Amino acid sequence: MAMNILFVCSRNQWRSPTAEAIFKNSPHYAVRSAGTSDAAKVKLTSKLLEWADLVFVMEKRHREIIDAKFITNKQIIVLDIPDEYGYMDVELIQMIRSSVSPWLGSNDRV
Repeated sequence: MAMNILFVCSRNQWRSPTAEAIFKNSPHYAVRSAGTSDAAKVKLTSKLLEWADLVFVMEKRHREIIDAKFITNKQIIVLDIPDEYGYMDVELIQMIRSSVSPWLGSNDRV
């Protein structure tokens, strides 16, 4: 059974959709992305958090927003990836892969 992974950034425009695209075809993971902002393409909801087995946020403030707005016992991992990259930027892809690898193990190379 695939692990459900949720990637969260601010507007669900560059970072979290890139992370979703990297892992979406993996047989090991079901992946979604969302944003914490009201202007997000896909807004973070309690239903998405409930769906996720593991939540990766791009910045500490995203975890703080989740803690303030939602009640969840999910593990939330801060990746410390700043909002300085465009969608599918090569450097962003490398940062995401290296940042999530401690939690995803050998399955992260899809």
